[in-house]
Amino acid sequence: MIIKTVLSLLFIAVATLLYSCFDATKVVTRPAEVAIVKNMPSSFFQFTVNSLDGKPVSLEQFRGKKIVVLNVASKCGYTPQYADWEKYYNENKENVVVLGFPSNDFLGQEPGSAEDIAEFCQKNYGVTFPMFEKVAVKGDDTAPLYRWLTDPAQNGWNNQAPSWNFCKYLINEKGELTHFFASKVKPDSPEFMSAVAAK
Repeated sequence: MIIKTVLSLLFIAVATLLYSCFDATKVVTRPAEVAIVKNMPSSFFQFTVNSLDGKPVSLEQFRGKKIVVLNVASKCGYTPQYADWEKYYNENKENVVVLGFPSNDFLGQEPGSAEDIAEFCQKNYGVTFPMFEKVAVKGDDTAPLYRWLTDPAQNGWNNQAPSWNFCKYLINEKGELTHFFASKVKPDSPEFMSAVAAK
């Protein structure tokens, strides 16, 4: 059992290291010509998603705030970012909301049930930002919200799907997607701070 756990942790560490050598700091910004389009194909606020405890949540309630959408996992090298995003959320929740979407799409790093995820997040990181049901963020079973985030025909410009756990999408107050950030980008990263401060 101990050997299996050690090998599992080693595998996760190696996978995270390999990923970080590729595009873990990637940032994609909405092109200026898209920003001036008056009628975007659709809005972030059209969606209703289920909370971690199974209750429907209309994303319309977040209109007027900037929104950071994270695909999260409990057994990833980036899992400690829960603490970074919780701190950021508590310091900025009047103007910015952080939304966590657990996903098991990357090496099975989120295998738990909704109850397991809730307990893990609360016990280890004191997470209070909104968390939602586990979803697929890539592939044939991609959740409708993540289809919107990654389909230019729906969001107006972006085709960047999550490349690993803890990728981020920034939505403006009007429900428009403005940025994609890869896993390594944190709340205090200059590129994120600049994006969230933009009018």
